[in-house]
Amino acid sequence: MQALDGRGARLWALQALAALGEAREEIDALNVFPVPDGDTGTNMYLTLEAAVSAGARVAPGTPVAGVAEAFARGALLGARGNSGVIGAQLLRGWADVLAQYERLDAETAVEGFRRADQQAWQAVGEPVEGTILSVSRAAARAAAAAPPRLEAVVAAAAAAARRALVLTTDQLPALARAGVVDAGGRGYVVVLDALADLVAGISRKRPMREPRPPALPVVDLVACLDATPAGPGFEVMYLLDAADGAVGALRERLMALGESLVVVGGGGLWNVHVHTDDAGAAVEAGIAAGRPHGIRITHLPSGQGTGQGAGAPGDRLASRRADAPAVGLVAVAAGPGIAALFRGAGAVAVPGGPGERPSTGDLLGAIHRTGAAGVAVLPNDGDTLAVAQAAAAVARAEGVRVTVVPTRAQVQGLAAAAVHDPGRGFDDDVVAMSAAAGAARDGAVTIASRDGLTSAGPCRVGDVLGVVDGDFAIVGDDLERVAREVVDRLLSGGGELVTLVVGDGGHDGLAQDVAVHARRARRPIEVHVLQGGQPRYPLLIGVE
Repeated sequence: MQALDGRGARLWALQALAALGEAREEIDALNVFPVPDGDTGTNMYLTLEAAVSAGARVAPGTPVAGVAEAFARGALLGARGNSGVIGAQLLRGWADVLAQYERLDAETAVEGFRRADQQAWQAVGEPVEGTILSVSRAAARAAAAAPPRLEAVVAAAAAAARRALVLTTDQLPALARAGVVDAGGRGYVVVLDALADLVAGISRKRPMREPRPPALPVVDLVACLDATPAGPGFEVMYLLDAADGAVGALRERLMALGESLVVVGGGGLWNVHVHTDDAGAAVEAGIAAGRPHGIRITHLPSGQGTGQGAGAPGDRLASRRADAPAVGLVAVAAGPGIAALFRGAGAVAVPGGPGERPSTGDLLGAIHRTGAAGVAVLPNDGDTLAVAQAAAAVARAEGVRVTVVPTRAQVQGLAAAAVHDPGRGFDDDVVAMSAAAGAARDGAVTIASRDGLTSAGPCRVGDVLGVVDGDFAIVGDDLERVAREVVDRLLSGGGELVTLVVGDGGHDGLAQDVAVHARRARRPIEVHVLQGGQPRYPLLIGVE
């Protein structure tokens, strides 16, 4: 095959989707943490499914450039999880190249791999090796060195990606300790193998080619945004009309000014987001690169405020009105009870959590359903943060003012929503929610569903695992005992309020026993028990 047309691009997408479908459960199940939280395969499958659906809606006979643009747009709106967002950026790179050359041959394939890799790396403020980005970089370099034939270029890229995937184990300390490879990179290899098969004239579905990575757990550790609300004083966001060549220098200037940098876009229009102490310099950097507009500057808290004194999350949430607010709030909820609490605070609740993470389109729709000119988004999950940022970028381009409060746990989101008060005005409300979320430490207990390795050492199926600030830090054999230890560790840093969120499966007795322990461990202290209904975690624990 010398070139790929629009029909061929659609066929590749269908074959890639089928291949991801075969690998999805395997990738989901193979996770470094021994609980069923891994959903990288599902996230990548659903993201590509959204791209395929968008491509199916373009007219038959549409050139490959038009099909690629539909894929990129569909993937952006359907992106789920960190790997889905990165995958959408990879497709955006290909679409930008094909918009220029309008055909996919050997020369444009080399440029497509290069541009896709560049887009993916540049979309991440602090990229690291040992992730899907490493696999993408290896594929792009191999493509550039291959003989100038489409089949040779794609085959070289796919083979290099497979080799790079195996190497991810040694590129990140966390991966090396667990002896695992990156899940996002694994998914990307499946997609590239499907393209290589198509170009070579192979239309059958098949698993990843040799050499296969070891049959070990897989972890998705794509580095996206700093999920900590403490840090620089301002969040700066703007749209930027600028030539593609000016954006590299802009990123360098902004990286020197702050953190949590995201610059996405193409074709002359970019969306810029950065946290910095020098908001003026961040805007000036945009002026030097092109024409910034839609500028939004929001004060960020230091992370030392508590947001306490207004009652427990359950009391405060119940007192909020559910009618349309002047300042909108969107919150990702891991269970029906948690969703009800968020709705009681006036938020639009979006189902989410491990295995059911929302897409960019889901969050974008929720942003619009608030009916507000200014909207705050609570992702309440580290793997949903990048998706929330992508949805916010699209909404800002449509004229909605959006700020993502970087909550990485449900209890942080509940603490933030509890102090939500649109009567304060948008900026003040975001500051109050960020401070409350930053003051909330999070924990949980769950049951290991497979043998694995945790920060506290090895565990076996049926062991009780205690989570402290996002890390599996305790391994035990008794739910109540482990939950008590989680509370003790969280309270060791101080606290006046303990929130216990009960999961599905009837764990009220566990919650009451832990509540009694918390009251005895620290006096005076408030303890509130909420019905969350979340799966997989009998108890979520928050300390403020």
